Amino acid sequence: MEDKLEENYREELEKLLLAKDYRTLRKKMEDMNVVDIAFAMDEMDDEDSLKLFRILPKDMAADVFAELELDDQQYIIASMSDTEASHIIDNLMADDATDLLEEMPANVVKKILAKASPETRADINHLLRYPEYSAGSIMTVEFIDLREMMTVEDAILKIKRRGLDSETVNICYVVDNQRVLKGTVALRYLLIREPDELIGDIMNTKVISINTHTDQEEAALTIQKYGFTAMPVVDNENRMVGIITVDDVVDILQEEATEDIEKMAAILPSDKPYYKMTTWETYKKRMPWLLFLMISATFTGAIITGYEDALASYVILTAYIPMLMDTGGNAGSQASVSVIRGLSLGEIEFSEIFKVIWKEIRVAVLCGVTLAGANFIKLLVIDKLALPVAFVICATLIVVVIFAKFIGCVLPLVAEKVGFDPAVMASPLITTIVDAVSLTVYFTIAVSVLHINV
Repeated sequence: MEDKLEENYREELEKLLLAKDYRTLRKKMEDMNVVDIAFAMDEMDDEDSLKLFRILPKDMAADVFAELELDDQQYIIASMSDTEASHIIDNLMADDATDLLEEMPANVVKKILAKASPETRADINHLLRYPEYSAGSIMTVEFIDLREMMTVEDAILKIKRRGLDSETVNICYVVDNQRVLKGTVALRYLLIREPDELIGDIMNTKVISINTHTDQEEAALTIQKYGFTAMPVVDNENRMVGIITVDDVVDILQEEATEDIEKMAAILPSDKPYYKMTTWETYKKRMPWLLFLMISATFTGAIITGYEDALASYVILTAYIPMLMDTGGNAGSQASVSVIRGLSLGEIEFSEIFKVIWKEIRVAVLCGVTLAGANFIKLLVIDKLALPVAFVICATLIVVVIFAKFIGCVLPLVAEKVGFDPAVMASPLITTIVDAVSLTVYFTIAVSVLHINV
């Protein structure tokens, strides 16, 4: 329903733009939410999107711009004069402006910042000092700071003066003269307190904060854990330097989840939407892993070649290779996805590796025995196989499921420990390893049970 409404908005704006009815178009956008306008612009071609942006009321332009996709922002900024671009940058929150300028060519950034206000330049340069993907790089420096000796009346006056330029006024932060974080005060408490009460007497001193160098995903999970709408960011001396708000958290978690899904599907991560990527860009993201997995999969061919005599003696064994490999890959994927999710949410740590292995082994034994039992009946009753051959297939199935779940839970934990992304150790890589092991186990058991000469 919501998607249909947004599509209707886009079609209506495009019709007005095509008819050059700019007065009605401007009036229409004045009554719309900035998010809906940004969605419509993202779906238009670049030239129409730019025209629409230029028609926007000036007081809405920066808010709409902040909601656009990054490549649309870059196109609009590149199409503007330096003065116009600087005006947009000045009206963005510092974290949004920094994210944009980080992706722009250096010569363009230099021109824009040259005409930006000194305060904007200072805020952006401040944020650019922090490592990429750290809490410091995504925080905003626009927040309300109070002093302990302020009265409630003074605090409310300050909020009125600076509220429009702040990311949020729902929570205010109490700092001392060295900007060391002392406490927080919610706006609703200020509204119900007496005007002459001191901030130091009513503030909450049990403050949870994030360090500037904390990884952005860890910061997002911390905010999610405590259910905060905003969280203060401090340096190593506990001096407050910014805040991260819940809208940042949503963006981070979406970005991290997308990145993990892409890695688990053997695709190099990209920050562009699907339809914004060219065919060549999509090819470059997918080809490296496909090439690696194809080469690694040749090991399974080498294993089959090494057991040609076994296959020649019992050709029927060939028919069950896909089932064994697929089951092993699926079992390994189940374990890896569960462990990767646990690592992402902070539910599992490397120190618990033996606890995880013990649980997965028990699950694997139950799954393996169940699958083998069901398969054994099917092999004897439907496929009419000899008992020894059915035994070889089912015994292999149990071993493969146990090994797959072991590998599926261990590899992500080891990857996390040595500093790799656990998502890289997901389905494609685990499946390749399990395939090779499945064939080796299969033919080893077959040779032993069926007394085949290799």
